[in-house]
Amino acid sequence: MIPLSADALNEDSAAWHVTVLDEVNSTSDWLKSNAATLPVSTVVFAESQTAGRGRRDNRWIAPRGKDLMFSLLLQPAAPLEKWPRITTLAALAICKAIEAELPLQPRIKWPNDVYLNDRKISGLLAETVSTPNGLRLVLGIGLNVNTLDFPPDLPATSLLKQLSSPVLHEINRNALAARLLGTLHAEFQRSDDNFTTAVAEVRERSWLLGRQIRAKAPHGEVFGRVLDLNEEGHLILEFPDGSTHTLTSADEVRPTSFC
Repeated sequence: MIPLSADALNEDSAAWHVTVLDEVNSTSDWLKSNAATLPVSTVVFAESQTAGRGRRDNRWIAPRGKDLMFSLLLQPAAPLEKWPRITTLAALAICKAIEAELPLQPRIKWPNDVYLNDRKISGLLAETVSTPNGLRLVLGIGLNVNTLDFPPDLPATSLLKQLSSPVLHEINRNALAARLLGTLHAEFQRSDDNFTTAVAEVRERSWLLGRQIRAKAPHGEVFGRVLDLNEEGHLILEFPDGSTHTLTSADEVRPTSFC
């Protein structure tokens, strides 16, 4: 196992202030606790998390030193109502970084996951935190890189596991992390004026487009077929009665079938 190097990442990623911790409860919780004293664009990686989590406080479990677990402290220049775009842009950046480094084709599962061959490789969680310098955004990212063993009931995989050719060594996490930080910085510049073109690229990588899904929306459970993404990257659903609905947020989005 080659450890993550803060020195190398800071040298390769001038746009970010990178810290690598050996162990922490959660990189996002650590950032939120220290947000008042840290500069914007701080990134914290952890070799091990004791309380990593995703949406709905689901546990994010990863073995020490195998994957990438990190969080970013952001203060987007776009108006607050456009901050949800950051998660969409981050998912796109993850796809582009993987595509640039490996012969793999990841897909975005709205609203906050990235999939490979129908299995999850990455999850994102965006949270706001109030500081004396204003509201900031903490974006947590988990990416399965070198883990090979997953519980049989967990629909997850890793980059290493999905490589078709036999691999004699693990994926270089430092190189992948540097690529990720570069693509994240580039995509975040599109959070305001250039977001429409980003959505077009997300649409090309959508895992849900054309699928029948079930989801828990704020107003209740919904069923429908994903027709498209709108200009904000939200799902446009067709209900069984032929009517359409735009889904702006949801939990437990699952493919399904119904008559």
